[in-house]
Amino acid sequence: MNNFTIFLTAIVPALLVLLTAWIVLQKLLKNFENERNKELRKANLQYITPVRLRAYERLMLLIERTNPKNLILNNFKEDMTCFDLQITLQNVIRQEFAHNLSQQIYVSSALWESISDTKESLLNLVNLCALKCPSDTNGVALAEGIIMIYNNEVQNPTDVSTELLKKEVIELF
Repeated sequence: MNNFTIFLTAIVPALLVLLTAWIVLQKLLKNFENERNKELRKANLQYITPVRLRAYERLMLLIERTNPKNLILNNFKEDMTCFDLQITLQNVIRQEFAHNLSQQIYVSSALWESISDTKESLLNLVNLCALKCPSDTNGVALAEGIIMIYNNEVQNPTDVSTELLKKEVIELF
């Protein structure tokens, strides 16, 4: 035998063993990394889940507080004019929304968009009804107009957001 065949018979098996060892080590390392990532996700869920639940609770409170029935009940004063009530309702809706802005990182984009649409829809409702009332008349006219239009909507934005929020919480748990 010549030196080249002896060299090949020694090198080829050694290369095969090295290649096999490298493939096995890569798979072991990948499995170890996957297992470690699963454990980290599991540990994170123990901390994230309560925070997400609180976010859903706060958003439900936002929806309920900005529901026109509750909004008017909680903010209307007998001596308010239509203009005063309009400004008050706009400010409360915006403040409630701004106060809960950070909750969007814990919920789906679809839910957050629905809640944003609810805010805009409520502001539009207040402004639309305010256009129909002389600004110096008693705020009762504005309050009645808002409630009447809101109650006549087939599917109001508050109910849409509430249902979407409930659905998301059920899917989460």
